[in-house]
Amino acid sequence: MSNGNENNRGYFSADRVTVIEPTAGWRLPDVGELWAYRELLWVLGLRDIKIRYKQTVLGIGWALIQPIMTMIIFSIIFGRLAQIPSEGFPYPIFVYAGLLPWMFFANSVNASSVSIVGSSQLVSKVYFPRLIIPMSSIGAGLVDFAVASTVLLMMMWYYGISWSVNLMFAPVLTLGVMFAAVGVGTWLSAVTVAYRDFRYVIPFLVQIWMFVSPVIYPPSIVSDNWRWVLFLNPLTGLIDGFRAAFLGKPIDFVSMATALAVSLIIFLFGLIYFGKVERRFADII
Repeated sequence: MSNGNENNRGYFSADRVTVIEPTAGWRLPDVGELWAYRELLWVLGLRDIKIRYKQTVLGIGWALIQPIMTMIIFSIIFGRLAQIPSEGFPYPIFVYAGLLPWMFFANSVNASSVSIVGSSQLVSKVYFPRLIIPMSSIGAGLVDFAVASTVLLMMMWYYGISWSVNLMFAPVLTLGVMFAAVGVGTWLSAVTVAYRDFRYVIPFLVQIWMFVSPVIYPPSIVSDNWRWVLFLNPLTGLIDGFRAAFLGKPIDFVSMATALAVSLIIFLFGLIYFGKVERRFADII
């Protein structure tokens, strides 16, 4: 703990001179600077969580209502009426296991995509790494994800699905979803600053993304000739991996590794693009 405080004092000491000037070209963010401002990341994340649940009737219960109601509707429409296969599992737990990572991703992208515009007064008045704002926006989604996961564990007990060694991959898959969400959300937050009307398009694009991801259907429903296109979407391998982790079905390590690699690429691209255009934020926001 003392080492971290000493590093912070060195970064913000009176002897240190920081020159703030625009940079050209593509670049990765300054990791040292982000680490020095890590407390601000924590504070902004807590702020979003408090705003989300402050003065609400059900409080944290809202994190359960959305996935549960969506599961019920999808189970009736796609499971009972459309008779979509569920790989031998009861359709409610099959679709809920897919909804968990998807809703975490979708809520994080929606929140982070408008985070810079929503913090315009903060951005224009004081200097700090702007990347912290979209990164902190996933905090509330992570809390929702953790709360909603308890329902999945209870459903596993209800349907007689025991825990397996596959659960050890759940944290890795969660990290993959976080990388994808931060990458996409960071890129969209930069685009939204320049094109304000783009924020109205984002919910529509996210909704379309859900139907090209195996949330309500298994990847096996797609023919072998076109399945490779499905796996270009990183959410395909991540959602299928979540089902394998919680429901105990065999893990497709190739698709999971591909999804993690693509998520990392998206993450790096989002950060690099953000770093390229952030120098204009204070002027146009």
